Amino acid sequence: MAQGGTDIELHGAIWMTVGGENLGGAGRVRLLAQIAESGSITRAAKAVGMSYKAAWDAIDAMNNLAGEPLVERLAGGKGGGGTRLTPRGERLVANFRLIEQEHRRYLDALGREAEGITDDYLLIRRMAMKTSARNQFFGKVARVTQGAVNDEIELDVAGGQRIVAVVTRESSQDLGLQAGAEACALVKSSSIILVTDDRGARFSARNRLTGTITRVQPGAVNTEVVMDLSGGASLVAVVTNESSRTLGLAVGRPATAIFKASSVIVAIPA
Repeated sequence: MAQGGTDIELHGAIWMTVGGENLGGAGRVRLLAQIAESGSITRAAKAVGMSYKAAWDAIDAMNNLAGEPLVERLAGGKGGGGTRLTPRGERLVANFRLIEQEHRRYLDALGREAEGITDDYLLIRRMAMKTSARNQFFGKVARVTQGAVNDEIELDVAGGQRIVAVVTRESSQDLGLQAGAEACALVKSSSIILVTDDRGARFSARNRLTGTITRVQPGAVNTEVVMDLSGGASLVAVVTNESSRTLGLAVGRPATAIFKASSVIVAIPA
């Protein structure tokens, strides 16, 4: 079940063609049904929100494509003239309604089989996002603190973690950032500082994520460090080889990732 009222429902429409030409769908069938009910093209057109001319154009097109009249005019008499469906037109309306019922049942059954499609769709959409930032944390905006120039955005992500970002007031408005909105925090791996012993230490950086080192990949100059965070998320940091040796970074060792709020880029789903 997706959060934030983003559940996906399956809908569909049926229309009829003859020789590749559009005979009509639900809208034209409603027009025919109203003609059968009211006996008046004027009243029928008004009931379905069409102009008198558009209604007659649709009727003429349907009559021609069907190869026989679906609607016919009645000769004037004591009660005046009118319009009615031919037996072929009545049968078409009845059969179309049966087909619509079957179509609705099919969509309902397909929807029941597709439970979880919302979450999968949102995940695929997130995975399709391309960015140079190695760290991507998806979540929901918990709070927005407005300022004269910048806004402070607090984002709740997986594992009960909270990330704080500072963006311009204009960016906050353009992105529609408000409590409950879905958003993504992007952090470059080079913006992260790793700490292995922060007892008694104080940092000005607002963001501190604690986890366990799962991979250390030394390079010619820098070392790539991957940490597992609570909730199943992971974080990548790039530090110098010297820093890695000094800190004793190794698989299985706990560490804390620290980064400034100004180093966080906030994005929203497309």
